[in-house]
Amino acid sequence: LKASQLRGFFYAMSYTVYILFSNTLNNYYIGHTGDDVQERLRKHLANHDGFTARAKDWEIAYSEPFEAKEAAYRRELQIKGWKSKRVIQQLILKHSSAGSGHPDL
Repeated sequence: LKASQLRGFFYAMSYTVYILFSNTLNNYYIGHTGDDVQERLRKHLANHDGFTARAKDWEIAYSEPFEAKEAAYRRELQIKGWKSKRVIQQLILKHSSAGSGHPDL
């Protein structure tokens, strides 16, 4: 590989902002990860301390890819800053091509 290709190879990692929903808590959790989103969900469902430990029925309601960690983090903070379940639900519904299984949407 050429140096320019190596640069792209090493920096091609993607990041994802995700929104989880728990029916038990009737609540959303917003985060970002450099891991595979399904793997991150598995970690949220595993035994651990923290907010997501309060329920075991978290499902991915929304995900949005980013090339840079900083951009994903800024988007996470933006969504968290809305502090509105209704606005978060609108985001999920707007980006859901098949609709949502969530009864409130």
